[in-house]
Amino acid sequence: MEETWRWFGPDDTVTLEQIRQAGATGVVTALDHVPTGEAWPAPDIQERKNLIENAGLTWSVVESVPLHNDIKTRTGEYRRYLDNYRHSIRNLGAAGIPCVCYNFMPVVDWTRTNLTYELPNKAQALRFEMTDFAAYDLFVLQREGASDSYSDAVIKLATQRFNAMSPEARAALEKNIIAGLPGGEGSYTRDGIRSAIEQFSRLGNEGYRANLVAFLQEVIPVAEEAGVVMAIHPDDPPYSLFGLPRVVSTADDARALLRAVPSPANGLTMCAGSYGARGDNDLVAMIREFHDRVYFVHLRNIKREDDGSFYESDHLDGDNDMVGIINALLDTEQQRQGLPPGRCRIPMRPDHGHTMGEEQSDERVRPGYSYAGRMKGLAELRGVIHALTAMRR
Repeated sequence: MEETWRWFGPDDTVTLEQIRQAGATGVVTALDHVPTGEAWPAPDIQERKNLIENAGLTWSVVESVPLHNDIKTRTGEYRRYLDNYRHSIRNLGAAGIPCVCYNFMPVVDWTRTNLTYELPNKAQALRFEMTDFAAYDLFVLQREGASDSYSDAVIKLATQRFNAMSPEARAALEKNIIAGLPGGEGSYTRDGIRSAIEQFSRLGNEGYRANLVAFLQEVIPVAEEAGVVMAIHPDDPPYSLFGLPRVVSTADDARALLRAVPSPANGLTMCAGSYGARGDNDLVAMIREFHDRVYFVHLRNIKREDDGSFYESDHLDGDNDMVGIINALLDTEQQRQGLPPGRCRIPMRPDHGHTMGEEQSDERVRPGYSYAGRMKGLAELRGVIHALTAMRR
């Protein structure tokens, strides 16, 4: 597999030189300065590509070209935004960038309630706590019908948790949930998120899935022409939040999506942490079933709890069978010999490393994207890859 690294551009606390020193050869990045919905200019793409290549690295994956909400709801100016999206794909293909990771999550992107969850070794991890999320939904946001989304047991715990929270803790929780996380797609005010939730909720799962299929039917032919593969990221967490539809959470969801648009350019990002937050997702089986459509991989591990809560564990110490996952991916690569770039060797990146040591006191460090934590994860994953590869000889 190709070892890659998420880079947030020239303002990232991690430099391209450090990425190369960590041993990665590929970069996963995006033009975050371009507003969501606007086309990515070819000169801007080339400038970023040159910056990466001058550092001795390759721009392997775009993560991501975000979709405007009008596209997701097929309202407002969605036709203009679709034209812009297709234009971006053409420009990326012309620049020789073969893979675009994107997501179709409604309203909120990847969501966590605690960005500094302390582990026994004092490192800090990302955590999604169902009780805290329910407390926010029920008593801060006060979403209409919120109580229907939770069991009586969760509501009781959420009530206790909310009553025990200080005003500062409530504000921090709201910031974590709706103010946007690293690599996400913007933020909301409280009134803004209420309005967006209402709009998306009216679609329901099947209506929302139909909008995703319609988007792909209009974009995938352009991707085919441009030599680009589209790799959709799963919902994170992979179950409904705020009563919203979720359509990329399970093997059945992936199966339906690939069947609806059966082009080789329509593929998946296998995010082990996202799919793995559901105990009923068999990640090894999914990789083997969708082997010809897995174009990008996030390797991270989690420890699940019965109520849907989880935290991000060490890469080799969690509920996901990381060795089995990597073994299945190596089998997949062997089956792809001779395919075009972007469909042969699978780019992977260590995802959401722990924040450790001096980086804990550096406010510039993005939660989940520390240098030391991801370097540690990459080293562990590299060891598994090398061991499994040696066993095949």
